[in-house]
Amino acid sequence: MSTVLDRDALEGSPLSDLHLIADQLGVDGFRRLRKAELVDAIIARQSGEPVPAEVAATEEEAPKPRARRSRARKPSSDEETVAAVEAADQADEQEAPEEPRSRGRGRRRGGRRDEGSGSGAPAAASEPAAEKTAEGVVDLQPNGSGFVRLDPPAASDDDVYVSAAQVKRCELVSGDTVGGPVRPPRRSERFSSLVRVDTINGRPADEVAEGTRFEELKAGFPTERLELGSEDPTVTAAEWLTPFGKGSRVVVSGPALSGKSDLLRRIAGALSGREGLELTVVLAGVRPEEVGEWGEGIAPVACTPLGASQDQQAQVVEQAVEVGRRVAARGGDAVVVIDSLDQVSPAAARRALSAARNLIDGGSVTVIAAASGPLGGETTVIALDAALTGLRRFPNVDLAASGTMRPELLVGDGGAEKIAQARAEALAARG
Repeated sequence: MSTVLDRDALEGSPLSDLHLIADQLGVDGFRRLRKAELVDAIIARQSGEPVPAEVAATEEEAPKPRARRSRARKPSSDEETVAAVEAADQADEQEAPEEPRSRGRGRRRGGRRDEGSGSGAPAAASEPAAEKTAEGVVDLQPNGSGFVRLDPPAASDDDVYVSAAQVKRCELVSGDTVGGPVRPPRRSERFSSLVRVDTINGRPADEVAEGTRFEELKAGFPTERLELGSEDPTVTAAEWLTPFGKGSRVVVSGPALSGKSDLLRRIAGALSGREGLELTVVLAGVRPEEVGEWGEGIAPVACTPLGASQDQQAQVVEQAVEVGRRVAARGGDAVVVIDSLDQVSPAAARRALSAARNLIDGGSVTVIAAASGPLGGETTVIALDAALTGLRRFPNVDLAASGTMRPELLVGDGGAEKIAQARAEALAARG
């Protein structure tokens, strides 16, 4: 059976994921093993080889602790379930609690004593149960984890949880069809969990994972213009005088109160619902009053408060951009709207913007972000005039400070000439 659980992948996984894998494979005493020993035990167990002697000795000699953690309330939603799974794994790592004394657990692991037996004789090992598998469509969550929807797009209690580590390792995106073995829920979990990803879109997972890295894929200038079709005068001006397309790096710039967030919302609204276009909106440190202004269908997938640290802001931005990269690597088209890059460090802002590209013979990632000024490397800059915004004179695009690289690739030579004439007139008017 194809698998991506090689040594490099295991060594790069968090301890909580290694515990989950070891539990499914039946590695006794895995919570007491150091990470290196745990990786050796997992590799040996999944390949059918004997467990290393030093690991086996640890399993036999270490005493079995008793549970101290109280029973958790049954989650009522996908988000609560994800939080319960992650909290339980973190508690295992930090507190090293003893295994819960649930019925049948001792009998499931060969060699444990049956607590109900007066003689104290070892319980007979039960026959291994047939491995349960599942196949469905991936639905990613804002925190990076996801669910395999067995009856997409509807959610159900039969759906299977996928950890964030597996999502990242296999570069999964929403809409991928994946299959693999699952384990039943434990502790306070509501859903079964995917043990490993065996297939992605009908292909072995290891073949997909070994594809060319995103950074090494050949890219070209955008050639397919994103038509907005809005009646808003500023959006129309941006569409025709500062055109952008699939794979563009777009910065909406201007000082405070120039209307950057408002223009981003209108652009996102014009692009929402487009067939074949994966739209993601992330808000990093925006005003709390602005969060509710994003309309239905373009609601942000992630939002951090205004007072959050730069690291927190950068994390949500990078997660959104990573999803776009995976969509493009699969041949799809993604648009990531970010408000705003002023809230992250300059290095994080450039990383987010640089992810945008038009892949030759592939998909595309378009990044449209707000910032107080150009960052460098943009293919389109839409500069806004704060004075015009304050006077409510629209369109409020500062055409002299705006521009698009290679506009002829998007609107043709005639369109590019008209843009050049409009810019010349704007510069002459500026004096």
